[in-house]
Amino acid sequence: MAPDLNDPELGPWLKGWPLQTPPCPRSRVAGHGWRVLAGDLPLPLAVLHRPRLRHNLGWMQALADGAGVALAPHGKTTMAPALFQAQLATGAWGITFASVGQLAIGVASGVRQALIANQVLQAADLHALAALQQAHPDLRAPFLLDSPGQLAAIEQAAAGSVFEVLVELGLPGGRTGVRDDDQALALARQVRASPAVRLVGVEAYEGLWATGEDAEDRRLVDGVLGRLGRFLHAAEAEALFETDRPLVSAGGSAVFDLVAEGLGALAAGGARLALLRSGCYVTHDDGAYQRYASVVNRRLGCAEAAGLQAALQVWCLVQSCPRPGLAVLNAGKRDVSTDWGLPVPVAWAPAGAESPLACPPGWTIEKLNDQHAYLRVAEGAAAPRVGDRLALGISHPCTTYDKWRWMPVVDDTLAVVDAIVTWF
Repeated sequence: MAPDLNDPELGPWLKGWPLQTPPCPRSRVAGHGWRVLAGDLPLPLAVLHRPRLRHNLGWMQALADGAGVALAPHGKTTMAPALFQAQLATGAWGITFASVGQLAIGVASGVRQALIANQVLQAADLHALAALQQAHPDLRAPFLLDSPGQLAAIEQAAAGSVFEVLVELGLPGGRTGVRDDDQALALARQVRASPAVRLVGVEAYEGLWATGEDAEDRRLVDGVLGRLGRFLHAAEAEALFETDRPLVSAGGSAVFDLVAEGLGALAAGGARLALLRSGCYVTHDDGAYQRYASVVNRRLGCAEAAGLQAALQVWCLVQSCPRPGLAVLNAGKRDVSTDWGLPVPVAWAPAGAESPLACPPGWTIEKLNDQHAYLRVAEGAAAPRVGDRLALGISHPCTTYDKWRWMPVVDDTLAVVDAIVTWF
C-alpha cells in the first residue's frame, strides 16, 4: 500500500526525531507538545515558522492577483505536499515541477494543474506522463520543448497521448531554450504539424541573469518579455496554438515583481493565461533572495518588515569552544545549503533559556564541514558557550529542503504546531 504522501508515519529513523519517541503520523506531531528550546527535539533541526509562512503565501498571491497573473509556484523548492496544498488553498493556479517524477508526487498529493518547466523526452518519462493523464483525466501538465530533436524523441516514443507543450525561448549563455526567435517560430510550425504534441504556449526563464541592480534587471526583463510577446503575436497570426487561451510563463524568485508586471501586460484582456513560477518565496531566506527582495521592496514601496520573511531556520548546538574567537556548531553541509552562500546566525538561546534572542554583533559563519559549522566571534564580541543554541538563516532554501525528510512547523515561541514532509 502506497503511503499517504501528506500524512506518512514519521519516527526515529529520521534526522531530528527524538530517538525514544515512537513513530506517529505527521498529523499527530503537534500532539506531542514539543518545544524546540526545551530540549524536546535533537539538534540540528530545520524548522518552519508558521506565521511567516502564512504571511509569505498571502503576500505573493496578492502580488500576482494585483498584476493580473496566475501563480504556479515551483514545487521543486520544497517537494512538500502540505506546502503545495497551502499554496493552492491561497489561490495558486497550480504547481510547477522540474520532472515527471516530481509531477507524480504532486498528483498523488492532489495537484491537478501543473507545468513541467523542463524538457521531457525520455520514453520512460513520456509513458509515465501518459499513464498519469490516463489515470487522472482532469490532470493538465504541459512541458517545455526547445528542439526538433526533442520533438522527434516524443514522436518516436509513441506514448499514446497527445502532449501539451510550450516552446521555450532561451537566453545567450543560459541552459535550455531556443536562442534564435526565427528558429523558435519554425519549431512551433513543426509542433503544429505533429500528431504527438499540441502547442499551448511559450515560456522563458530570466532568473540566472538577475543582478539585483534595478536598471539592469529592468532591461533584462523587458528583453525577455518582449521576445515572449513577439512570439505570441507571430504564432497567433499563423494559428499555431491549439488552445483557446495560450499560456505564457516566466519568473524565478529574484525579479518576480518586474516579471509579473510584464506578464500581466501580455495577458491583459484575458485571451492569454500568464503563469508566474516563483517558488522560493514560500519560505524565502536570509541570504541571496533577501538581497534581491530588498530591491523588490524598494520598487514596490514596501517596508522591509512587510515584505517576504525568512521562515526557514536550522537550529543547532554549540558543541565546542576550542579557542577564543571560535565556536564549533553541530550543523554542517549535511544540514544547510552552501551552494549560494554560507548560512548566517539569526537567533541565539543560551543553555537553559527557552526564549530566543538576537545574536550579538560580530558572529559569522566562516566555513562548514559535513557535520560542523565554524562560528567566528569578533574580538570584543560576546562569546557563546558550550550548550548554547543558535538558529542559522539560510541562503537559497531549495538545497536545504532536500537535506530533510521532515520539518517541524513552529509558532513564535518555537512550540511545534505542525510538520511538513518532503519527497525528494
